Amino acid sequence: MTGVQVRVDSDGPVPHSVVIVGASHAGVQLADCLRGEGYTGKITLISYEAHPPYQRPPLSKAWLKGEMNSDSVLLRAPAYYSDQKIELITGARVEHLDRTPEGVELRFSRGGERLVRRFDRLVLATGARARRPALPGADHPDVLVLRELDHARSLANRIQAGPMVVVGGGFVGLEVAATARALGTEVTVIEAGERLLARAVGPDTADTLLAAHRAMGTEMVLGAVPTEVRHRDDGTRCVLLDDGREIPAATVLLGVGAQARTELAEQLELVCDCGIVVDERCLASDGWTLAVGDCTTTVTGAGVRYRLESVDNAVEQAGIAAAVLLGRPVPDRPVPWFWSDQGDQKLQIAGLLTGHTSMLVRVDPGRPRRQVALYFADDALLAAECLNSPADFVALRSALGRGHRPGPEVLSDSSVPLGKLLASVRG
Repeated sequence: MTGVQVRVDSDGPVPHSVVIVGASHAGVQLADCLRGEGYTGKITLISYEAHPPYQRPPLSKAWLKGEMNSDSVLLRAPAYYSDQKIELITGARVEHLDRTPEGVELRFSRGGERLVRRFDRLVLATGARARRPALPGADHPDVLVLRELDHARSLANRIQAGPMVVVGGGFVGLEVAATARALGTEVTVIEAGERLLARAVGPDTADTLLAAHRAMGTEMVLGAVPTEVRHRDDGTRCVLLDDGREIPAATVLLGVGAQARTELAEQLELVCDCGIVVDERCLASDGWTLAVGDCTTTVTGAGVRYRLESVDNAVEQAGIAAAVLLGRPVPDRPVPWFWSDQGDQKLQIAGLLTGHTSMLVRVDPGRPRRQVALYFADDALLAAECLNSPADFVALRSALGRGHRPGPEVLSDSSVPLGKLLASVRG
């Protein structure tokens, strides 16, 4: 659905009440931003989960290792919401939305009770759900996904039960695989593509991560498509591949991506395309509804379309949405960034690779674990992938944020630290 025009006609009085559907990181951050900017109206935050809002990134790492618990994983302390006069409604499922001349009417259920509430302004922060492929046997309760706290609890209970098969070589699957290996579990990762993270990183970074996971002792199977998860009468199971192989498993984790929750947006007839389509002000196609976080697909004024699932994107969109609701100037978006911790491998990405025309890989022979892949569009720096190079990441993110976009000829000398090369460009 290319070329979607997002109408902007949101100017008007500051709303007396705002409802945020979805207690995601973006939703909580938006409520926080509104209060931080002095908004004194009513804020209601509705979550379908029974838990108070929590962080998702630790679920594939620190939670599984037992380093975080139900309290430490929370986004805010329980008292925060009452202290900030934010009405938090958990365990509630919004079933229907209606636009009214005054705003929006929500019908939702909670604990068997059906409720109707009206608000001046609506923000959708509905997040995404884990994908379950149409694979025979994948709907069995012992075949797990990881997106929510309850998923993480189920996985933690089984992570050392025996061999694990992870279907999908994306970020969540690789993070869980590395965590499970650190706990002594045998792990096999099955990726249908010819390389890991094909839609997220370049081939050099993917190859380096592949080697790192193999060095951790993970069996990596690429270019093979699962055809069935077979469950045996004795409680064991195996994953069948299209080449005839059978991979035994005590636990199967599906890590094949996430699907934006767009059902409520579709009720309002908002344009959706792999997410709720929003402009750079987080306004949906009706020019009134706002949407933030993992449920969104952004279309820029130049027609560039992108979808980001990251804490950084959630925080930035929350700040933008707060400014729109309060009728204030919208802040410029900084360079987007993302990270993934996979065992002892730390990947940090600054910028978007889309549209790059060339690339350069910097490797320091004296520090073989460090690698930086630089991406250029017409010889101007566009994005960077940094493996185990936090100082380089900070320098590159800073340079991109200030609009410094040198070409490959400036950054090719790997004997000179990137920070020094970038400083010379600034000079």
